[in-house]
Amino acid sequence: MKLNRHNLHHLAPEVRVPAYAPAETRQGMVHIGVGGFHRAHQAYYTDALMNSGEGLDWSICGVGLRAEDRRARDDLAGQDYLFTLFELGDSDASEVRVIGAISEMLLAEDGAQALIDKLADPRIRIVSLTITEGGYCIDDSSGEFMAHLPQIQHDLSHPRQPKTLFGFLCAALARRRAAGIAAFTLMSCDNLPHNGAVTRKALLAFAALRDAGLHDWIAANVSFPNAMVDRITPMTSTAHRLQLHDQHGIDDAWPVVCEPFVQWVLEDKFVSGRPAWEKVGVQFTDDVTPYEEMKIKLLNGSHLALTYLGFLKGYRFVHETMNDPLFVAYIRAYMDLDVTPQLAPVPGIDLDRYKDTLVARFSNQAIADQLERVCSDGSSKLPKFTVPTINGLLAAGRDTERAALVVAAWALYLKGVDENGEIYSIPDPRAEFCRELVREEQLLPQRLLAAEVIFGPAIAQSSEFAEAFERCYASLRDDGVTRTLERVLAQES
Repeated sequence: MKLNRHNLHHLAPEVRVPAYAPAETRQGMVHIGVGGFHRAHQAYYTDALMNSGEGLDWSICGVGLRAEDRRARDDLAGQDYLFTLFELGDSDASEVRVIGAISEMLLAEDGAQALIDKLADPRIRIVSLTITEGGYCIDDSSGEFMAHLPQIQHDLSHPRQPKTLFGFLCAALARRRAAGIAAFTLMSCDNLPHNGAVTRKALLAFAALRDAGLHDWIAANVSFPNAMVDRITPMTSTAHRLQLHDQHGIDDAWPVVCEPFVQWVLEDKFVSGRPAWEKVGVQFTDDVTPYEEMKIKLLNGSHLALTYLGFLKGYRFVHETMNDPLFVAYIRAYMDLDVTPQLAPVPGIDLDRYKDTLVARFSNQAIADQLERVCSDGSSKLPKFTVPTINGLLAAGRDTERAALVVAAWALYLKGVDENGEIYSIPDPRAEFCRELVREEQLLPQRLLAAEVIFGPAIAQSSEFAEAFERCYASLRDDGVTRTLERVLAQES
């Protein structure tokens, strides 16, 4: 049955539907970057709150800044902005739920003014973001805002016709400031260390170039809470749509599939109010840092440790790698020996149990999470998820072999061909730059590790790490993934 408002109450009995009507809701949030993760996470929690009869003035207006967002908007608009959240797990407890928390979606290319008007509307009290790690225009090596980028220069020259996130935010905040309208909270939901602080730094850097007075007003009035966000959400495939239709009778142009697990730890720093998300499971805290470090280094870092090795081996799904006992042993060693000693105590979290949960989540057969998704944007992910762990190992004078294997696997992955001879593309905005680093075998370690934009200064200066990298890279290239994992694991016994 086609998903829309008219058909809601004709869906199968096991499908949960919104307990509220659209006429009961009012928009209070704008979300920029509507994709699978936002819909499985922030929209999911907001819908849960609305179903309880609260939070009805926090409906979400989605925003797409890219041309490719048009299809998403059209798919959602064609079904009254409803979508199905389709949980996939290895137990029978998984949920199928129609979510109605999104009530509209605007596209920047349909006209800048409509989007600026929406962001300047006093009813909008939170603007949230999932724009990927690279969307913040922060140089990974220097930590500085990349003001030289052509799109940033365009927005500085044409403040009334912006194209970037920062141009739109500043145009709207300038309007609010001039009209005496309170500022909104700017809330990042991206997998970035200190994502709120990164957002603040980037926006203030742009604002300083645009208008010093606006910069000062934003610094004093906009809040930027840090958050730890967690839910494995693979790309929705045609197979997922067919599975949803065949099992539950729903014809949804763009469902979102996700694991049953979900977690959101959020700093309670909102200048213009917020939904009572704590009533539906969100954990509020004064300091998200220990949760963030735990998640980014253990989950995201371990994901990267798995993904390039698995792809080289010929696997294409995360659970396939976890069906291989060598991969499980390697990941447990990486988590236990390399990452955990670097983590501060995390309030309310048993780290051993958390790591057990990660192994179970990565092993989820039903979700069929694609390695390609985790592989993507490696040049942005490695500096955030892997390099800090390596730097910690170097500073402590500890063994770097397992961590060097992560980097070596990425380097060989950049060659674009796996152990079975299958050729694949590299999904990374900087793919050509990265592939150039590994094009020539001669002096490859020196050339790759000297790329400070990815690895920073400490790794390039460590002869010990370079030697470990060279051993791992040569072993992967000459002997393959299995024999390399056996060798690396044998060193700990």
